[in-house]
Amino acid sequence: MASSSVVVSSEGSPEPGGSGWPRGEPEGEQERLLRRGELLALGNHLKEALETYSAALRLGPPAGPRRLETLVDCLVLNYRLRQGLDWSRDQEAREEGGGAAAGPLTCCGCRGFLGEPVTAPCGHSYCRRCLRRELRSRCRLCRDLLLPPAGGGPAAQLRTSVVLSQLAEKWFPAECERARTGNLLGELLSQGRFRESLSAASQALLTDPSDLMLRVYRAESYAGLQEFKTAIEDLNFIISKMSNWPEIYFRKAKVLHDAGFVGDALQLFLQCLSLDEDFVPAKLEVEKTLCDLLSPENVRESLKESAWTSPHIRNKPFTLGSEMEESGCNLQLCPEQNLGVPEITVESFRGSLNRVQSSHALNSTENLAKGDGLKRVSSEPLLSSQEKGALLKRKLSLSEQDAIVSEDGRSKHKKPGETTKRDTPQTSENATVPQHLIDVADFECSLCMRLFFEPVTTPCGHTFCKNCLERCLDHAPQCPLCKESLKEYLAIRKYSVTVLLEELVVKYLADELSERKRIHDEETAELSDLTKNVPVFVCTMAYPTVPCPLHVFEPRYRLMIRRSMETGTKQFGMCISDPQNNFADYGCMLQIRNIHFLPDGRSVVDTVGGKRFRVLRRGMKDGYCTADIEYLEDIKVADKEELKNLRALHDVVYNQACGWFQSLRNKFRSQILQHFGPMPEREENLQATPNGPAWCWWLLAVLPVDPRYQISVLSMMSLKERLIKIQHILTYFSRDQSK
Repeated sequence: MASSSVVVSSEGSPEPGGSGWPRGEPEGEQERLLRRGELLALGNHLKEALETYSAALRLGPPAGPRRLETLVDCLVLNYRLRQGLDWSRDQEAREEGGGAAAGPLTCCGCRGFLGEPVTAPCGHSYCRRCLRRELRSRCRLCRDLLLPPAGGGPAAQLRTSVVLSQLAEKWFPAECERARTGNLLGELLSQGRFRESLSAASQALLTDPSDLMLRVYRAESYAGLQEFKTAIEDLNFIISKMSNWPEIYFRKAKVLHDAGFVGDALQLFLQCLSLDEDFVPAKLEVEKTLCDLLSPENVRESLKESAWTSPHIRNKPFTLGSEMEESGCNLQLCPEQNLGVPEITVESFRGSLNRVQSSHALNSTENLAKGDGLKRVSSEPLLSSQEKGALLKRKLSLSEQDAIVSEDGRSKHKKPGETTKRDTPQTSENATVPQHLIDVADFECSLCMRLFFEPVTTPCGHTFCKNCLERCLDHAPQCPLCKESLKEYLAIRKYSVTVLLEELVVKYLADELSERKRIHDEETAELSDLTKNVPVFVCTMAYPTVPCPLHVFEPRYRLMIRRSMETGTKQFGMCISDPQNNFADYGCMLQIRNIHFLPDGRSVVDTVGGKRFRVLRRGMKDGYCTADIEYLEDIKVADKEELKNLRALHDVVYNQACGWFQSLRNKFRSQILQHFGPMPEREENLQATPNGPAWCWWLLAVLPVDPRYQISVLSMMSLKERLIKIQHILTYFSRDQSK
C-alpha cells in the first residue's frame, strides 16, 4: 500500500512549504485519509486508524458530518469483545425488552410505565419521554427507523395513542399521575429551573422512593446545579436496579463529562452503545470526544513531548478510562503498518485524554469537593464495586453477572444457587389488571364495531383494524375519526400491527379473539373460492396468456385487488361492460404478477390472462361485481385425420397472421411489440393447453376488432372454429390494406 508523508513543524502542524506536503488539495488528501482510517478501523487496526484520523483532522474539520461513525462502531465492537459481552444474549434481552417488564403497559425504551404512550411506525410503543428526547434513531426491539420528521423529533409527528392512553388511565390511574409528575419535572428541566425540579423530585420521592424515573429527574436536577457527586449517587442506585438500561449509562457519562472526567465518560458512552448500538446521543458524544482528542491542539501538545516517539511507550496498551485499566479490560492496539505520516501514538492519545481531564478537573474542583471533600468523581466512591461487576468484568455476559450490592453499598458475591433481584423496575399497581376492569368494549374498532383484528395505530394516534383502515384510505387519505391528513402515511404503506395492543387482546380476551379469528377465516375462505362470488373487474377484454396492465384508482377495485392478494389467490375475473347485464356473459381470469403502489393510493397492476369462463350468476360485494362462473376448455380432437386437417388449417392461418403483422407500418409494429410483446412461436402440440395455441389470443388482442366479435371468439370451445374466425378477420384486413 502506498504511503504519504507529512512534514510537521515544531508546532505540530503541516508546513505548506515543506517538501512532504501532500500532493493535490488538502481537502482531497483529508478525504483519502478519512477513508483509509475507516478501512483500518474495519480491519480492527485501531492504533493505525487513530493515527490516520488524527492526520486527517490536522488538515481541518471533516467536510461532512458523522465522519468518525465507523471508528465509533469499531470501538464499540472492540469494547464488547473485551468485556466478553454475548451478542446472542443481548439480542434475546432486546427482544424481551432489555429487562423485566414493569407490567402489561411497559415502554419499549425505558421499560418503565407507559406514560403518554406513542406507537412508532414499526408497531412498538414508547412513552413520549423516550421519543421526545431522541435517545435513538431506530426501534430498540426491531431496529426499524423511527422516521423522525423534518424539523423535529419522532414524537413531533406521532400523537399519543388514544386506545392505549385510555387503558392506562382506566387500569393504572396512580401510575398515570406519576407519569404526569414526571412530565412536569421534564418541563422544569427543559426550562433550566433546576432548583424547582430538584425540590419537586425530592418531595415526590418521599412519597414513592421506589420510582426510578423520579431518581432520573432528580439526578438531572443535581447535574444542572453542578452537584455531580449527588447526581452520580442517584444514577448508581438506578444502575444497581436496572443494569441493562442504556440511557442511565448515557446520563452518568454526561455528568462525568461535565465534571471534566472525559476518559471515564467515554468508557460509559461505549457501555451505553454496547447495550444499544443505535443510541444516537451517545454516538455523537463519542464522535465529538474523539474529534477533540485527535484535534490539532491536543496533537500539538503531544508532539512537544519527547516521550511520544519512544518505542517502549508507543507499544504500551491504550486504555479508555481508569476503570478499564484497573480491570485489565483495555484496547490493545499493536502497530502493524507504517502509514508514512507522523506517528500519533495511542499513548499520546491517552496523554491528551488525561490532560483534558486534568484541565477540566481544575475548573470544577469547587463543585466536586462539596460534601465529603470529593477529589475525583470517577474514583471508587462513584464507580462502585457492584458497578464494576456489571460494567467491566471480563468474559461474562450481562445476564451472568454475579455481583450484588448490599444495603451499605458494598459488593459481595452470590453463593451457588442464590438469586438476585436485578433489572426490576418499580412494580406497584402496574403488575396486574383487575379482572373487573377488563372490558371488550375498550378493544373494539370504531369502524367495524368488532374486536380489533390486526390493530394498526395511525400517526394521529387512532387505532383501527388493518382492513378497516385500508378500506377508508381507499376513499380518502384522512383519518376516519379526526380527519387529519394521512397522505404521508398512505404513501409509505407500512401498516404495522400495534404489538402491545395485540398482546393485550391475546392475554385478556383470548376467547373473544378466537371467535373473531374464526369469523375472519370464514370470510377469507369465502373470498378464496374461485368459482363462487368471484370478483369481477368490469373494464376491458382480456385473453389467456396475454399481458393486461391495469391502472387501479377506484376505491372498490382497490379493495378487490387487495383482497385478491390477501387471500393468496392473486386472481380475479375481467369482463367488458354490458348495458343490459352490467357485464358480459364471458370473460377471462387475470393472474396478478406484480403491483406498484403510487403515493396517493393508486396502483399499477401487472396481470396476465388465465382461464376463460362463462358467467352463471351475477352478484355484488362491497361495491364491486361478483359472479358464479364455470371455466371453458377446448374440446379435444381424437380422430387422426381430423387432427391432421386441423394442423394444416393451423399452419395456413399462422402464416397468414405473420404476413399480416409484417405488412404493418413500423410505427404500428413497434407499438404492438412494446405493449403486448412479440408474437408467440408456433406450437407443435395444438391441444396441449385448455385454451389452444397462445398466438391466437395474442393476435386477437392486437387486432382492431369490435368487442362483441372478440367475445364470440373467446367463448368458442372449438379450435377449428376459432381458426376459421381468425382467418376471416385476417382476410378482411388484408383486403382493406390492399385498397
